[in-house]
Amino acid sequence: MAGKFVITKGKDEKFYFNLKAGNGEVVLTSQGYKAKSDCVNGIESVKKNSQSESRFEVKKSNDGKDYFVLTATNGQTIGKSQMYKSEGGCSNGMKSVASSAGDASILDEAE
Repeated sequence: MAGKFVITKGKDEKFYFNLKAGNGEVVLTSQGYKAKSDCVNGIESVKKNSQSESRFEVKKSNDGKDYFVLTATNGQTIGKSQMYKSEGGCSNGMKSVASSAGDASILDEAE
């Protein structure tokens, strides 16, 4: 089952996207965008940059949990993962983004 990007509008009036894996689990969350078109551009950037391992960076939260960020070629963060209890889970999350993003559909729930 293919992944999908879901666009939503936050209480702050900004647009966000989540990448959901085929099992429905959110594997990547975006920053907020003022314009929906910029949000869609962010999705296209995830599709492109998630295919390069060097675009992923693993980080540790204050409570010691692992998470990752996906960056564009200019170094800007495109999206961030959930917190993982183990390095293996974090690694699997990155693989899930790479495999889900390429042919993921876009569902616009921001209306």
